[in-house]
Amino acid sequence: MGEITTNADIDIQKIVRNTVKEIGYTRGKFGFDAETCGIITSIDEQSKDIALGVDLSLEEKEESNKQLIESLGAGDQGMMFGYATNETKGYMPYPIALAHKLAYKLSQVRKDGTLSYLRPDGKTQVTMEYDSAGFAKRVDTIVISTQHSPEITQSQLSSDLKKYVISEFREMLDEKTKILVNPTGRFVIGGPHGDSGLTGRKIIVDTYGGYARHGGGAFSGKDCTKVDRSAAYAARYIAKNIVASGAADKCEIQLAYAIGVANPISIRVDSFGTGRVSEEELVDVIRNNFDLRPAGIIDMLNLRQPFYKATAAYGHFGREDILFPWEMVDKADLIKAAL
Repeated sequence: MGEITTNADIDIQKIVRNTVKEIGYTRGKFGFDAETCGIITSIDEQSKDIALGVDLSLEEKEESNKQLIESLGAGDQGMMFGYATNETKGYMPYPIALAHKLAYKLSQVRKDGTLSYLRPDGKTQVTMEYDSAGFAKRVDTIVISTQHSPEITQSQLSSDLKKYVISEFREMLDEKTKILVNPTGRFVIGGPHGDSGLTGRKIIVDTYGGYARHGGGAFSGKDCTKVDRSAAYAARYIAKNIVASGAADKCEIQLAYAIGVANPISIRVDSFGTGRVSEEELVDVIRNNFDLRPAGIIDMLNLRQPFYKATAAYGHFGREDILFPWEMVDKADLIKAAL
């Protein structure tokens, strides 16, 4: 369900069934499968009132000779955050980086048959201990919840996950690290059959694992004209390049927009006391070197490309298996020179 403006002919039923199949819901005994699940389509045209602001920005209405890049206004009001830290090579907080790696490995051992009794549903969580200076010290707790066949015992599942999933990531683990596998003792009923809902329920796992602020807007189901998504990518891009330039060890960027207005109404930098220059200087560098109008972001990060499917699992940021445009550090030297 939702709204869209397009001239394309889209076979929604086929796309949904193929996606469900790729995830792994292929057998009726899972309680949900690609061939027999019911798909109800409720797609409408975008509100004409919203289109007024998105299709033509306030600045363009006031100055009709503005360039085309001004013509796209923000699709909604709101604030977006981007964050980066040098504590991992992907410029991500250690807990969320490890949680994504564990989730990816969990999926791999299911799909390649190493642990054929695993079923598609699963998630991970990492609790990290930091020292007084704010540096990652050790992994305190790892939680892995994963759907499985009913005949598998808790002891076998725990043993197998430690051997085939967790063992690959021993760095920062010690003898005191707690490993919790399916803490309830059983996870047979899962997926949409066990728990379902609409989008917007994974905004923290999609970003920084709670380590940084979040404006509340989800990414799922939104294209690049929606600043909830594109501006969050731009904020991450800026933060990562600032940290890569050496201007700060940690950096959080906050942007705010008004519907129908192309330029952000707020730009804020927080380097958490790790900056080598003032935050005001960094704001000036951002204003002078990054086009943060929606169309400018789309152009800067080449967001009209079909790579969004890959963001649906394992995070939007800090990925090692794919390099998204907002993960580039091609502006680091420019920032360094500007300072």
